[in-house]
Amino acid sequence: MSEVVAQQAEEEEVVVDLAIADKVIDKYIDIPGNLMPVLQGVQDEYGYVPRVVAEHVAERLNVYPSQIYGVLTFYAQFHLKPRGRFIIRVCVGTACHVQGATRIVETFFDKLHIGHAETTPDLRYTFEKVACLGACGMAPLAMVNDATYGGMTVQKVDEIVTDYNQRPI
Repeated sequence: MSEVVAQQAEEEEVVVDLAIADKVIDKYIDIPGNLMPVLQGVQDEYGYVPRVVAEHVAERLNVYPSQIYGVLTFYAQFHLKPRGRFIIRVCVGTACHVQGATRIVETFFDKLHIGHAETTPDLRYTFEKVACLGACGMAPLAMVNDATYGGMTVQKVDEIVTDYNQRPI
């Protein structure tokens, strides 16, 4: 059986289908330097890298689990906890800061009841403050997944949250 019940940090049980990880691993198994693409593929499939999957990858690639965790904790692109369906990023770089990004961040915090790098319990949202989104002319700027929202206001935060609350998870 390829499903494993994994204990998460919060002691919540989740079922992880290791067959999904095996498909990713099999795709790269014979390629030298395969660790990064395997971990990226695993994260793409699960949305994060569950502990049991990281250990499974280590076993299949014949590397120490500490090597896997070294990579997972070094690179900011990897996540060890489940993330929301909708990733909200608010730029707090200089141009956005000057245009009121702090108020936008605080409004998202109030609406979502989470802070920076946190995820709502229903896994609908993950919120992140980011240094720059590369669109200073649109400051202040927010993104939800790949959708960009420029000229952010408190009212736009309300509209975004209302819109995404109506979407399926």
